[in-house]
This record gives sequence, C-alpha cells and structure tokens, in this order.
Amino acid sequence: MILADYEIKQLANEKGLIEPFTEDNQNIPNTLGTGLSSFGYDLSLSEKDFKIFQYIPGQITDPKNFNENQLMSVNPIRDHTGCFFILPSHSYGLGVAKEKIHLPFDSIAIALGKSTYARSGIHCNVTPAEPGFEGYLTLELSNSTPQDCKVYANEGICQLIFLVGNTCSVSYRHRGGKYQNQKQEVVMSKVN
Repeated sequence: MILADYEIKQLANEKGLIEPFTEDNQNIPNTLGTGLSSFGYDLSLSEKDFKIFQYIPGQITDPKNFNENQLMSVNPIRDHTGCFFILPSHSYGLGVAKEKIHLPFDSIAIALGKSTYARSGIHCNVTPAEPGFEGYLTLELSNSTPQDCKVYANEGICQLIFLVGNTCSVSYRHRGGKYQNQKQEVVMSKVN
C-alpha cells in the first residue's frame, strides 16, 4: 500500500522517518513546494553540495571504477529568485537532499521528479531507497534542454512515495548496503 499524508506524518513524528519534517510548504508563493503532500513527501535540494559532470576527452565513466575528477563542484548562487545551481544544457548533476530519511523494515521509498521541473526539461532519476536505509539521498538530475537551467536549493526537487508491505527478511541495513548512513554530501557511484 502507498502511505497517505497522515501516515507519513505519524511515522515522521514517532519514528523519525524524515528529519527535518515539514508538514506544509506546498503553497508558499514563488517557491517549489516542499514537505508533505497527499501521498508523498517533497524533498528539497541541499545547498551544501552539488557537482556537475564535465567532459574530459578520452575519459569513460565507469560505475565500477568511478573517477571523481569527472565531477566539478559548483557553488550556489543567490539572487531575488532564491538560492540555486546552474545545470548546463544537456548535462548531468548530482546533489543531496536536505532531509535525512530513516526507512522502517517494511517500507521502500521511490524518488520521482516534480512536474514543474520536468516541464522545464529537468529530470530527477527514479531511484529507490530500500527498507532499513538511513541517510541523506544523493539526487541525480539531468538537463535535457539546449539551455542552462536553474535548479533551486532549499526548495522541492523530487517527491518520495512510500510503499509498505510485509517486513523483509534482510534489510538494506542488515546486509550493510553500500550507501547506508550517507552524510549530507554527494556520494559517488561505488561497488561493494
């Protein structure tokens, strides 16, 4: 089953599902909503860490042997519209969620892009957070447009949908998942 707003709120308050938890930031003028929604929770992008893939002639990206030199750290920019990063045209960036999540052993969360970003050509990869995961999610963002785009920090970037089933026999925590206990920083691709 999919968790509804009141169930997400209860798990956040009683079990620390999401920290910090924001009940209602969906209708603040000129911002991309964050916090609780009807059947999900809109995570916000942290301003603490954002990296963009850069082209290095002759380099091949290898998820089994990731070269961190292929990523360039960028600083947030502030103006009258807010705090943001520039994601260059036809590029890919990695950010980190502002909120920490702590999933129970009977739940999985799936990150989905927000329609406002999707309509602007920015896509957030669909990724799962498995039962027992704890930490800050690294977020993968793609700009499919021919223009540079703003990606706003401290505002909604993707929505987590929480699915609940039977308690699993071996959780992500129990098997020592490679991304367990991520800090609030971009974590690169790695293999156990």
